[in-house]
Amino acid sequence: MTTFQHNLEKYAALIAKTGINVQDGDTVVIQIAVSQAEFARDIMAACYDLGAAEVIIKWQDDAIDRINMQHKAQERLIDVPDFQKQEYDYWLANDAKRISVMSSDPDNLKGLDGDRVAAAQLANGKAMLKVRQATQANKNSWIVVAAASPAWAHKVFPDLAVQEATDKLWTEIFKTTRVDQPDPILAWEAHGKKLQAKAAELNAAQFKALHYTAPGTDLTIGLPENHIWIGGPNQSSDGRPFVANMPTEEVFSAADANHIDGYISSTKPLSYAGNTLNNMQFTFENGRVIKATAEEGNDVLQKLLQTDEGVKSLGEVALVPDPSPISQSKITFYNTLFDENASNHLALGSAYAFSIKGGSDMTQEELKAAGLNRSQAHVDFMVGSSDMNIDGLTHDGQIVPVFRNGDWAN
Repeated sequence: MTTFQHNLEKYAALIAKTGINVQDGDTVVIQIAVSQAEFARDIMAACYDLGAAEVIIKWQDDAIDRINMQHKAQERLIDVPDFQKQEYDYWLANDAKRISVMSSDPDNLKGLDGDRVAAAQLANGKAMLKVRQATQANKNSWIVVAAASPAWAHKVFPDLAVQEATDKLWTEIFKTTRVDQPDPILAWEAHGKKLQAKAAELNAAQFKALHYTAPGTDLTIGLPENHIWIGGPNQSSDGRPFVANMPTEEVFSAADANHIDGYISSTKPLSYAGNTLNNMQFTFENGRVIKATAEEGNDVLQKLLQTDEGVKSLGEVALVPDPSPISQSKITFYNTLFDENASNHLALGSAYAFSIKGGSDMTQEELKAAGLNRSQAHVDFMVGSSDMNIDGLTHDGQIVPVFRNGDWAN
């Protein structure tokens, strides 16, 4: 067995055990590219080793996605067939644990008709709404991870030969997910405890709002009453610990969607809908985007903001210190899973229900009434830098430093 194959098996075992925490009798769904077949088989085997009753592979393919987006009849593009909806219903009925493996070319749909791309995104989002809502309420364990592909690697390391770039990207994935350590599972336990300690500090503070300042940024974001900061392992509704993202360096909560005012600028490119969006600026008033621009991908951004009413506000507020390992690598990954863990970030669209006390048991209407944004979209974008300061605003008018020069203030 080669070193790469050994690391791939370690990675698969980490995802199954620490990631979604597979138990006897589980149904597991793995969403993964056809080019990652070896990795898919390793994850499947690891899940069965832990007692899974059924492992479903949901194959994806960039080339097929692009061909369909170019040529599929419009009425079929925006009409998700019943058999596909029934598949999602099957996942829900069997409490499926989901593993999403990201490896797509960030520019896979670049240059295609933006209206068609947006219409397809909207249709698929509606079809998966119940699955997304279950995920955002932690009804079952779930995880997002990554696998290196030649097209993605070339985007990240354009000066390297394709195979060399792919190998280097795999090395970075193994490093940032702690697979390169002797016992990745123990390494993740230690890392999770550090994130949980920082979340506990913020939960004790219960700030009324956060005030962000940096070049191109002066934004105040309200926080809901009884909000919960989360870092490290999550917990599903059946009490099962799991890790939703690998890598993860963030401590996050929900915004109060009714109280967001000011302006903010992105600091890293965003890969969204097969396109790259860069140098975005957003202006908020009373919790809603009133102006948004992007130097690159502006048409895609404007179509994103037309998804529904909720996408014009913020769902997630996430804090990541600039000295985090991914940030210090100085690599732009063109992949939200990695880039959001190098930078403070926000998310347009839906908030996670578990971000307030009792939220996982609330209806959609109750969550909205509590200030948690509802939308079929959830799109993270990066705003942090070594120049960013963040203050916590207390209910009695005090100003408490949270971040200074891109790092925790204490």
